[in-house]
Amino acid sequence: MIAEFERKFRAVLEKKVIGEKKVLYTLLVRREDFIDMVKFILNMENTRLFTMVGMDERHTEEAFSVTYWFADIKAREILGIRLYVPEDEPEFPSVAGFHKGALWFEREVQDLLGLRARGIPDPRRLILPDDWPENAYPLREDFEYYLSPEGERRPSYRNPQDGSGVHSLGPYHVALDEPAHFRLFVKGEKIVDVDYRGFYSHRGIEKLARGRMNYNQVMFLAERICGICGFCHSAAYAQALEEAGKIEIPDRARYIRTILLEIERIHSQLLAVGIAAHLAGFDTGFMRTWELREKVMFLAERLTGNRKTYGMIIAGGVRRDILDYRRELIEKTIKELRKGLKELSEFLLSSGTFKKRLRGVGVLSKSTARELDVCGPVARGSGIDYDVRRDFPYAAYDELPFEVPVYSEGDALARTMVRLDEVRESIEIIDHALDSLPSGSLVAEFDEIPAGREGISAVEAPRGENVHYVMTDDRNMIFRWRIKAATYNNLQAAPDMLKGYTIADAPIIIATIDPCYSCTERVQVVDVESGKVKTISLGGGTCP
Repeated sequence: MIAEFERKFRAVLEKKVIGEKKVLYTLLVRREDFIDMVKFILNMENTRLFTMVGMDERHTEEAFSVTYWFADIKAREILGIRLYVPEDEPEFPSVAGFHKGALWFEREVQDLLGLRARGIPDPRRLILPDDWPENAYPLREDFEYYLSPEGERRPSYRNPQDGSGVHSLGPYHVALDEPAHFRLFVKGEKIVDVDYRGFYSHRGIEKLARGRMNYNQVMFLAERICGICGFCHSAAYAQALEEAGKIEIPDRARYIRTILLEIERIHSQLLAVGIAAHLAGFDTGFMRTWELREKVMFLAERLTGNRKTYGMIIAGGVRRDILDYRRELIEKTIKELRKGLKELSEFLLSSGTFKKRLRGVGVLSKSTARELDVCGPVARGSGIDYDVRRDFPYAAYDELPFEVPVYSEGDALARTMVRLDEVRESIEIIDHALDSLPSGSLVAEFDEIPAGREGISAVEAPRGENVHYVMTDDRNMIFRWRIKAATYNNLQAAPDMLKGYTIADAPIIIATIDPCYSCTERVQVVDVESGKVKTISLGGGTCP
């Protein structure tokens, strides 16, 4: 594969072998070769766009850079296509014009670094607020992290092409009391178009970590990216850092990380299934699902000291051991979960109303799912057999048996069934990990990681792949940290999943994506014929 790249595009090749399980390549390409290179890779079988990283490298390379990272699932290779963008001509060819999954990446780079994607289908702002001034780019090195400049408000909503008889509903809290603006353009009750605005809770975490925190301090920040799957984020960051520093963590630490990752998966999937039951009007199913989830939350607290934000991972290993009495508690809880899940599944699926409310609703085709690089239960519910734990194994996953549940229907029921099946598999993974738990140390010793080292890592969070990229700096700190959560991919599929269904279907469709955003709600109704706008407050709320 690499020989073809060199022959076809005359690129400069930098090869980095990481351990024995994964190979990481970076190809530095010329501007005139960039699009051909990306198309060539995307046309390969079993290849997906992993993430995209923009960087201000003017201090070393006298230019900015954009790197599109691709994953070759079959070969277990991660390939980065890097293009340097000069400061006096800050633009690069858009990939989103022929690959939808690149759109948010390119809009984000335009917002935060001021690098224009030439030919981008939708150039509107993605992350920065409407009143953010022009020519102020937060991720540039000369922009101080504490600045919050104000500018002129420029609303960037999109209106439908044909406004006759169409109204917009949103911001629309769709199942979770968190800020996301879904503008649902409807004819009667039928949704004909959708526009999404999010990032109301953008906290500037990547900027905050730059030059102010050491490696392990960033670890605690990483775990606070998400209130549900924070441990997955800290694991992804830790693995990217360990890859950059060529750190081999001890076997016992690998297994402990695996056990905690699966505990987090169980409680997150049960949360999502419970919300689906609630929105289907099946509150008894909701109560029973969360009753089972509470056993997992109690177990997490006993093992780590917290129901969430476990604080267990450090660079090179874990902070605490699983002692004998804690092992006995895990075994007891696993036994209860196995029995409880069987009863819960039979109870939920015995409800004809529950299944009918989800079946055939919010269908996402396999081809559209591939175009948008969706992941996790959203992808597996649409027939895409992809799971980072198996395809890019980390921690102890390559030493433990488990199945990856896949459904082909692509509807809300399929996504819910994936989650129920994953809980069953997680129970078995924990059981096998306990039986195979090796002895030994918990933390690897390592020297300071040199500046300029790169690492990229993915973790299969409950919602899908979380991808973290790091480039190290001197003084035991991070120069660039790029975070891509699973929802970043999956929310882009919401318009395709909503079109053709009704307003009443919207909450359950969005909930089966299990999106991650946080904490306000209001409704805006726009009459596109008269132009009148009415905002209705629904009161505040809190995250589950």
